[in-house]
Amino acid sequence: MKQKTPTWPWTLLLGLILLTVAGGIWWATKRVDYTWRWNRVPQYFVYRAELVEHAPADGRVVEVRTDGDDAVVVFESDTGERTEIRVDVGTVQVSEGEDLFEGDPVGARFRWRVGPLTKGLWTTLWISFFSGVLGLVLGLVAGLARVSKNPTLRGLAILYVELIRGTPLLVQIFIFYFFIGTVLNLDRIVAGILALAIFAGAYTAEIVRAGIQSIPRGQMEAARSLGMTLPQAMRYIILPQAFKRILPPLAGQFISLIKDSSLVSVIAITDLTKSGREVITSTFATFEIWFTVAALYLLITSLLSQVILWMERRLAVSD
Repeated sequence: MKQKTPTWPWTLLLGLILLTVAGGIWWATKRVDYTWRWNRVPQYFVYRAELVEHAPADGRVVEVRTDGDDAVVVFESDTGERTEIRVDVGTVQVSEGEDLFEGDPVGARFRWRVGPLTKGLWTTLWISFFSGVLGLVLGLVAGLARVSKNPTLRGLAILYVELIRGTPLLVQIFIFYFFIGTVLNLDRIVAGILALAIFAGAYTAEIVRAGIQSIPRGQMEAARSLGMTLPQAMRYIILPQAFKRILPPLAGQFISLIKDSSLVSVIAITDLTKSGREVITSTFATFEIWFTVAALYLLITSLLSQVILWMERRLAVSD
């Protein structure tokens, strides 16, 4: 019986490498003349906002009473109209019988609000989702056209793929926003999504083409001999088999799309990257925010990778 090779030395080596990398990062942070302020980062995800309540008109305070955690200030205007203003207990700045002018502060309410990094993260997610779905549809259509026997469809698909893959995404975003967006009066978000979708579609088309051509010709011939039309054979025989093969590179393309979506910040779309820049502008916490933004992108792509791995295992079981 062949003796099983122990794996613990390699596990130990992996641990040593990770410790070395962590030590190197710690040493590098100590070498940088920079004051780290990580305690300021959480407030850019969610924060407790102070909403100041003001007197709606000239008048006076009739009554101040407590109602649970709230303080109720009964305000009477000079016209005799009474208004109840609710503020948090402990923030009341007026007393009974006090005369107020319009706009004078009465108190404040504290409410939890979503911070700029959370808003930017949400924008990145839904922009990536919609552009990914559109890119998949475009890629599927262009990929089928690439293997078509119709020279017009095949030529258009080749032109589309080569044109998009041969030019930088940043240039394409500028063209879509400043030229096509101006001509068609497109919103910047629509222009950004379309630019990302068309860019992803070109790469997806090549992935689909390679997946279809990897299926043996005998599969199509057998389907046609059974009386299936070409679209039926492609839908029920070829594409299901090709999908299992193109799933890993397709996942890689979608992961790249999430990272590429950061480029839409150049046309003033407040995604995660632009939100990070805005926070840095107001706080000068450069390293903390960029490390946080990078970690958020890593979290998104890692979760997507796990979903794709789960799909691969499910499809492997069905084989």
